[in-house]
Amino acid sequence: MQPSSSAAPGRAAFVFIFVTVALDMLALGVMAPVLPKLVIELEGGDVAAAAGITGQFGFAWAAMQLVCSPLLGALSDRFGRRPIVLLSSLGLGLDYVLMAVAPTVGWLFVGRVVSGITAASFSTAGAYIADVTPPDQRAARFGMLGAAFGLGFVIGPALGGVLGDVDLRLPFWVAGGLSLVSTLYGFFILPESLPPDRRRAFSWRRANPIGSLAWLRSHPQLVRLAAIAVLYYVAHESLPSMFVLYTDHRYGWSETMTGIALAGIGVSSTLVSAVVVAPVVARLGERRSLLLGLLCGGAGFAIYGVAPTGGLFLLGMPLIALWGLATPAMQALMTRHVAATEQGQLQGALASVRGVTGMIGPLVFTQTFAATIDTGAVDLPGATYLLAAALLLASAALAWRLTAGYAIASSGSADSASALLRPEG
Repeated sequence: MQPSSSAAPGRAAFVFIFVTVALDMLALGVMAPVLPKLVIELEGGDVAAAAGITGQFGFAWAAMQLVCSPLLGALSDRFGRRPIVLLSSLGLGLDYVLMAVAPTVGWLFVGRVVSGITAASFSTAGAYIADVTPPDQRAARFGMLGAAFGLGFVIGPALGGVLGDVDLRLPFWVAGGLSLVSTLYGFFILPESLPPDRRRAFSWRRANPIGSLAWLRSHPQLVRLAAIAVLYYVAHESLPSMFVLYTDHRYGWSETMTGIALAGIGVSSTLVSAVVVAPVVARLGERRSLLLGLLCGGAGFAIYGVAPTGGLFLLGMPLIALWGLATPAMQALMTRHVAATEQGQLQGALASVRGVTGMIGPLVFTQTFAATIDTGAVDLPGATYLLAAALLLASAALAWRLTAGYAIASSGSADSASALLRPEG
């Protein structure tokens, strides 16, 4: 069953994809506070060993993103966005059930691999937004999509923390149920955003990560923007890979406290995405919004790294939330460089970049953490977040240099590939 074609893509279609993404992110948020602690439990309480394993989990998840995101992006350009979103949401639900019953770390690893494959559809959601939104409104819409991610992390971690205090596996069952609800919602409600006359033939050359990254190289401006993104994508990996381990080790936070803190990040991030992004981008433009977001994120991570108490650590959260200005500004800049028939390929290519950095980041941060806690010679647990701060400041410096002297020149047409960044004057 598919919703009637009379539901023309537009504001209503955006609401549908917003709800679908929010439900999937809610499922991810529910398990966020407990997965690292379940690994610690299965490893007999060895935190350093669990940190290394968590890094390997992150590497495997990102590797699947790297391989599958361009494939799903190309498939969505050929068959439409709707079937990719629905099948992936169903796969996520079944995978959470697998992790709920996993008896060993090895089975959890299998679950993370499957999760990496199915979660690769988030790039398809970005293509969906590009399909139904004029170029000059995309930054605001990408910001609202970020609010859907934040909304999942408002309720999810708090709920997951409470459930985790009851049983570490209970959040996985709830996450599975949420993903299956998302599948049913999308099946009956979500319309297709890409009409048949705007689809393109499937090509294995475009549907693999090497071809996807090579396609980015064929667009010089995209390569510049991707170089900026690489640094802040790596920095972002410090959050999912280290937040629970770091706050548990340094501040002794329980599952409930960790969940509440993650929910606090979700609240502030949602407010930024839903309320702040659109007026800031309208006033400052996409370039300055990108720079402001990167600088705020760097300051937030610096506070994380030096805070001696959990209370002071919380002061960094509003700044981390303002980092959310960077991603929608960057996505809006990049979507202006490609035609409507290539939006799925662009999102798949960005996910490939994210996959490469996602393979690097968890290993870098978890191994840095393991090497700098209680080794006798050094005890500097904040080194992980100080490294993330340095990466964001480097990204801001690169953005300042590579985007200097450029202004948006938009044709005003969502189907035009000539809406490019051009030198001013």
